[in-house]
Amino acid sequence: MAKKPTETVALKHSYFPPKDGIKTNFEVIAPIGKLINPILIEGLPGIGFVGKLAAEYVVDELGAKKVATLYSNHFPHQILINKDGTIKMLTNEIYVYKDPKKKNDLVILTGDVQPITSMSQYEVMNIILEFFAEMGGKRIITLGGYGMGKLVEKPRVFGAVADKKDIDAYKKHGVSFGDVEGSIIGAAGMLLGLGRLKGMNGICLMGETHGNYIDHKSAQKVIEVLSSIVGVKINTEKLGKKAKESEGMIKKLEEELSKGEMASPMEMPKKREDLSYIR
Repeated sequence: MAKKPTETVALKHSYFPPKDGIKTNFEVIAPIGKLINPILIEGLPGIGFVGKLAAEYVVDELGAKKVATLYSNHFPHQILINKDGTIKMLTNEIYVYKDPKKKNDLVILTGDVQPITSMSQYEVMNIILEFFAEMGGKRIITLGGYGMGKLVEKPRVFGAVADKKDIDAYKKHGVSFGDVEGSIIGAAGMLLGLGRLKGMNGICLMGETHGNYIDHKSAQKVIEVLSSIVGVKINTEKLGKKAKESEGMIKKLEEELSKGEMASPMEMPKKREDLSYIR
């Protein structure tokens, strides 16, 4: 008898059953089938919401199919209220886009939150990586924002790779190296680090951003670079329009802040080095 999607080796040995509401629950909700050279793309909430914006836009633009849902006691102790008055657990979700060119299928991870402690990051990201490995995955691209503490007219996309030999290849797609330093905090870093221990390879794409505002322009630039890397065309026109709409508002807020006419929308780091990290 054929196995159901949830009856894989990784699921049996590494995931808690979906019925257990106390621990980390991972549930495959749709058949996945065989994937061709799958690439894991992560975009969870972080600086400027760059990674989350980018990942969700890619899901919508490509019409990716939701195949799995994860919720965990390692997420914040809250629920979301929907517009219709119902509730929603905080989740991470995995989507699959099957490349019609049959070159690189995409496995896209996004969601409401990230695990909130160091230990929980290790646990949850390891579960996701074992699931990805079960699908034959060996390559990871994580997305996020690199906080500059100021408005950026033409954001660059910085890179950090798991293997130095890949740098020249990524440079051809417009990724900048050697211009940033610091730490990669959260899922964007842990997936790469733990993935390398499992024999996987990859890169973190960091969109240059202010850090205190939701940044559609930086997300657009990250998607353009991502599109070039994975060889899948992703039209960013709609995101570009959104960036133009928000840009004027952000500039106005910055002017008011500089005049001391209003409180900062978020607490500003006091030192430049406090900004040199990505989530």
